[in-house]
Amino acid sequence: MKIDRIRTYMTRVDDRPRLIVAVDTTDGITGWGEAYNHGPDRALPPVLDWLEHQIAGEDPRRVTFIHQKLIQQSRFPPGAIGLAAIAAIDHACWDIAAKAAGVPVFQLLGGNVRDKVEVYCGVYSAPDATQAVEEVQRYHEEGGYRAFKLSPYRRSPHQGRWGELCRVAGDWFGKMRSCLPADFELAFDAHARISEPVRALQLANALAPYDPLFLEEPLRPEHIPAWGALRAQMSIPLATGESLYNRFEFLSLLSARGADIIQPDIAVVGGLTEMRRIADLADAHFVTVMPHNPMGPLATAHNVHFAAAQPNFRMLEYKPPRHAPWAIDPYLPKEGHLELRPDRAGWGIEIDEEALKSDDYIHWERRIEIKRDGSTAYP
Repeated sequence: MKIDRIRTYMTRVDDRPRLIVAVDTTDGITGWGEAYNHGPDRALPPVLDWLEHQIAGEDPRRVTFIHQKLIQQSRFPPGAIGLAAIAAIDHACWDIAAKAAGVPVFQLLGGNVRDKVEVYCGVYSAPDATQAVEEVQRYHEEGGYRAFKLSPYRRSPHQGRWGELCRVAGDWFGKMRSCLPADFELAFDAHARISEPVRALQLANALAPYDPLFLEEPLRPEHIPAWGALRAQMSIPLATGESLYNRFEFLSLLSARGADIIQPDIAVVGGLTEMRRIADLADAHFVTVMPHNPMGPLATAHNVHFAAAQPNFRMLEYKPPRHAPWAIDPYLPKEGHLELRPDRAGWGIEIDEEALKSDDYIHWERRIEIKRDGSTAYP
């Protein structure tokens, strides 16, 4: 069996663009991967076209060999776009290898250590406590979720007094906590918009009385020592990792004792092959893994198999797909969990190639924020 060609499809999931990647083999088996859309989205297909020449004719079942070859051929460490492309190929190769063996991907990883994968749901559209509670309750009724992630900001963090923002965030969280079942978990994502550790600590302290599941990315990711200092002062779990790219960066974070929970993105770090190495490093530091996953149904499938086989996995971020006609049978939650599909080979999800052929692409890009003095800020 050899790799014959790589095909790419620009499409979307809901209101976000997605690139779906197919790797065809000479034996007629096709593997599927989903690339992370860092932007610019249309930069990815040419990269995949170039990478195809590096691996054409290789046996796709040699997944680690191919992953290593793609990493090493760039000479310098690949960045966001390069790793997104490599991740899509890596996942397609895992899919092919499992299909060729007639087993789910998680069986190739040593089998499942759990019977189902717990998920938490993001809730970002509710502006006040009453509406947020109603939205959380709707999601609970829909999928049985008992864990949710929200934004702590009731306004822009770049406008007004910071202490007031923190006070309002704490009061808002307290109102939600008093209206929801005591066993519901509520986490907060600060979106890496803060560059002053003391402000991150103030926000953490405001949320602490109401027992958040974690506070995610309250700092920019670039300066690792600041994370260790921040965690040493926090009384609630600190989570981060979606902006880190490989096991070396995660080792620096873990060595600095900079996180209680790491959140690598399987489509950002170069795929399942690298994801497992990162998770094992975390396991050796008594740190759990809650993968970043704002993606589509195929990326969710990749995460399900990783989670099924990884001992220190804890919970998966999950975004219910509303519009993804190319995914025939996505993993959907029951009682807040995604069930494994042990009777299906590969990722266990069917792709409608005809649906992918229709032009369903939608443009999206991040909009930087403008501060009151006219300077720019992370959104």
